[in-house]
Amino acid sequence: MEAHPARRFWCAAALLAWFAAAPVLANAAGYKTQNFVVSAPTPQLAKEIGDQAEHCRKQLALEWLGKELPAWSQPCPIQAQVAPNLGAGGATSFVFDRGQVFGWRMTIQGSRERILDSVVPHEVTHTIFATHFRQPLPRWADEGACTTVEHHSEIAKQDRMLIEFLQTRRGIPFSNMFAMEEYPQDVLPLYAQGYSLTKFLLDQGGKSAYIAFLEDGLGTGDWLAAVERAYGYSDLLTLQSTWLNWIQDGQPPVAAIASVSSGGDQAASGSGAVTLAAASAGGGWQRPRRLSGVQVAASEESQPRFDGPSVYDAARRTGSVLR
Repeated sequence: MEAHPARRFWCAAALLAWFAAAPVLANAAGYKTQNFVVSAPTPQLAKEIGDQAEHCRKQLALEWLGKELPAWSQPCPIQAQVAPNLGAGGATSFVFDRGQVFGWRMTIQGSRERILDSVVPHEVTHTIFATHFRQPLPRWADEGACTTVEHHSEIAKQDRMLIEFLQTRRGIPFSNMFAMEEYPQDVLPLYAQGYSLTKFLLDQGGKSAYIAFLEDGLGTGDWLAAVERAYGYSDLLTLQSTWLNWIQDGQPPVAAIASVSSGGDQAASGSGAVTLAAASAGGGWQRPRRLSGVQVAASEESQPRFDGPSVYDAARRTGSVLR
């Protein structure tokens, strides 16, 4: 029986605590690559995980950054628990200090298939982003990007959970989500919504534009201006309204943004501030029935407030990411 999708998230915190108490797995086998040192139940699993981690580190860096990463000064330890019915999850920690990132540590668990096609790609993407940006990213953007590289079965779970969250008012207002420095107590909506918004933005500009958007926001600390420069949305309320319309329409491929207009009342009512053109390779795309009751919880603020130079405190040194 497949594990409940929520297990993939709560197991992350449990993994950190468990591995902290038992840093070496009993009867574990080891395997070393240039950038990873793997501890897993069998030599074959250790080799598969290590080789996949190196493959993902190279290929995903090329996809996101257009270049490979240099070798790390110290390899990243990976400790893996692998069992057929084990819920998929992982945690990666590292240290930011004076423009450097180091102290890698990764713990993963799940079935062999999900570890290789979802957990390892997800966690390695965290390390790619940390190596490139060398500072903490907004939680939604980091987790959202990392979720896009998972197996389609895992992504489908996020899509299903997103609709449930939006229909039960567990959605996060963009004004709150963009300002989050830490994971919220109700973390599942952040993962689902962060993935969905990331996909929405990637459909409009691709990975290079997404990376440039993050570089802009981190560099200036003005995420509102970064959103407008990268994607043309004049404010987060317009972005949120347009994204909700896209969700209601069944997430059609976004070919172009025909027009963007600001204005709170129209955007808040979700009344077509932005026109989405559906792209269909075969010309047979049909607009699905609109979903009912899709909305985010009300926010007390129409725009986020930023108290520092970026979404994260510049003095923050340690970054941990939980999947």
